[in-house]
Parts: sequence; structure tokens; C-alpha cells
Amino acid sequence: MKLERFNFPKDWKVGPISGVFDFTGKPRGLDRVKNGDEVPFFPMDLIPLGRIHVSEFMPKPLAELGSGTYVENGDLIVAKITPSFENGKQAIVNIETDYAYATTEVIPIRGRKGESETLFLFFYLLHPEVRSDLAGKMEGTTGRQRLSKTVVGDRLIPLPPIAEQKKIVHILSTVQRAIEAQERIIQTTTELKKALMHKLFTEGLRGEPQKQTEIGPIPESWEVCKVGDVAKIQSGGTPTRETAENWSGGTIPWVKTGEINYCVIRDTEEKITPTGLANSAARLFPKGTLLMAMYGQGITRGRVGLLGIDAATNQACASITPTDKQRLSSVFLYYFFEYHYEDLRKLGHGANQRNMNAALIRSFPLSFPKADEQADIVAALESLDSKNLLHGRKRQQLQDLFRTLLHELMAAKTRVHELEISK
Repeated sequence: MKLERFNFPKDWKVGPISGVFDFTGKPRGLDRVKNGDEVPFFPMDLIPLGRIHVSEFMPKPLAELGSGTYVENGDLIVAKITPSFENGKQAIVNIETDYAYATTEVIPIRGRKGESETLFLFFYLLHPEVRSDLAGKMEGTTGRQRLSKTVVGDRLIPLPPIAEQKKIVHILSTVQRAIEAQERIIQTTTELKKALMHKLFTEGLRGEPQKQTEIGPIPESWEVCKVGDVAKIQSGGTPTRETAENWSGGTIPWVKTGEINYCVIRDTEEKITPTGLANSAARLFPKGTLLMAMYGQGITRGRVGLLGIDAATNQACASITPTDKQRLSSVFLYYFFEYHYEDLRKLGHGANQRNMNAALIRSFPLSFPKADEQADIVAALESLDSKNLLHGRKRQQLQDLFRTLLHELMAAKTRVHELEISK
């Protein structure tokens, strides 16, 4: 946000943050035992992304406190180390005690009564151009760069009169709280789905006795076999990139492992041509095909997805197609593999990157009920996925609105000084 590009109103001040906000420092003669023998402590892990306040802390015995940053209730604490700063880790302290300690990797700041609102600075520092500019001034070795208090203090901030600051804060806070509400719904629904999956894949829906198997307890009537006994596993291929006609003007969607992420795949980053399909090991799989990522570092390996389009895949993706679709549903398999994600990740070869292959997938144990119970289980889980998808879309719409309002209000392109806000 290059301030010279904007014409701010005459009643707005433009000056350094340190001229209108205060950096919190530990007062002399602080009585650290006045609140007991423990003090609230905020490690970096507890400083949130995308939330205004932080109330969750670790109680830390004073005897074990050692180093830390003194912060007061109501302070804005801003992460100063990479990548936490670039990611937007910051929050306003909201606790019952008047002070706490935090990791040394934060900078605590607060507004001045009658002049500057702490929340106004909170939102200003979320502006992507402001944060990018500050990130470019971090110092230190690669991977351990830090933002100095001096750099933050020297950053110019356009500051409207306190009444307009409060109105801007009110508007942005309202949208931010709406985003947080959607995130809470998504988190709750996700946790509910995990609990429901455990119940469904161990107890089923018919209230029948259980039997013990190599993958744990399952309903007595469920079949147990290997995936390869009831499904065909195939992988794709990659057309050579040295031949332009394999890729140039391609129209056939081509799936990579990074695009398999517990979703219906409706488009792909890259597309190949019919020539590329014909001249490589790539195969065209029909809509509805279940895919599994066989390679990939981090969380990629073992994830599944369903094709919402006809598409080809690279060799790191496995297609898993039931040989009798009346007996076994691809969507049921999708949820079965989602439930057994951690077990799938234990498969694989290689010291540095444990890759899977078709043979390992074929040997994976599978349990499933009759088709009608499969359908009921799928319906129950799909309803929760649909709810999460709906609230994910609402969250995205609110996030888009927030970004627009943040820029418009901070640049004074939209004025709210005459807006009446009910309390």
C-alpha cells in the first residue's frame, strides 16, 4: 500500500506507527507474583491466523518463565519471525489478568486513548501490501529472518480521527466475526464427521454384533477382503514435454497428485492433447473414477478424490475401479479410504519418501457391507460434506468482501465518517 498514490482527507494524519501507537514494555518494579505463582504464556503455536483475539494460553510457573515478552491485556501481539509474520499471525490479547508473557518472537503494541485504536492497527497490518512491504525489510539469515520493532515503528500509517477509526473497526470486525463464525461451523462439522466415520466403519448402521479383523472391529455381516479382490488398480502417465504437440492447446484434463485432496475434481491445472494421450502411458478415466495419490511428501500420499469429469492422470495417481459396481460403490470406497488415511500412509517404499504402488494398494484390507447399507453410509457422510462445502463458500465470499473493504477503508476510497452505527 504505497501511501503516495492516495489522496487522504485533510482530517487524516499520515505518520509513523510509533508516533501514534505505543510499544508495550515491562514496567519497572513489576510484582510478578500478584496474580499467583503462574502467569499466562502465549507460545507462537497459540497465536492465531484469521482471528481477532487470542484467549487460549499456557499457564506457566514463574520459576520456569525464563525469557519472554511482557504483554498486557488488550495489546496487539504481532509475530515478527518468518514465516509467521508473512502468514499473518497476530491477535489482540483477551485474558482476565492484566498482563501475561509471550514468546520472544512477538512485538506487543497498543493504541493511545483518544488518539488511536489498537484494532485499527490490527486491520492495517493485515493489508497484503503493507505486510509485503514490511516482510521485505526483515533481517537475518534465511529461514530465521525477523522484523525489528524499529521497522514497524517507522512504517507510515494513514490515521483518521478516532471516531472514524472506531467506525472502520466496527465494520471490519463485523465481517471478521462472520468469517470466524463460518470457520467454527466448518471445524465443528469436520470433527462431527470424524466421529461419525469411526462409528460407521466400526459399528455400521444396523446395530449388529461386531467381529475382530486385521483392520479392527467391524459389523459381523460385513465382507472382508483385499482391495485387489474387488477393484482394478491402474496408474497414468506423463506425455513427454519435449514434444510440443503433446501439450500445446491441450483439452484433456490431466490430474496430478496435488489436485487429489478429498474433493470432486472438476478441473485441472494442466491439460494434454489427444496426441499426448495416445503417445504416452496416460489413460483417460471416466467421470466418477476414484483416484489415490501414491507419491508425495507431506500429507499428499494416501489422499483420495473423485473425478467430476473425464480425465487422464500422471503415473503418481492410481485409479481404483470396483469390478462389480452393484456390489461395491466407488463413493463408499472414497470414504473408507478417507477413514483409513493414516493406515494407508504407513504403506510405501523408500527411505526419504515412502511411495506407494498398485501392488500395495491391492493388498490393503477392505471391509464393506451390502449395497443398501453402503448407500446409507454414503448419504450420511455426503450430507456433512455438503454442509462444509456450503459454509466454505460463505467463508470465501466473506473473505473476498473483507479484502475489498479493508483496502477501500484504509485508503479512504470509501468514507464512513458520517455513518451512524447503532450500539
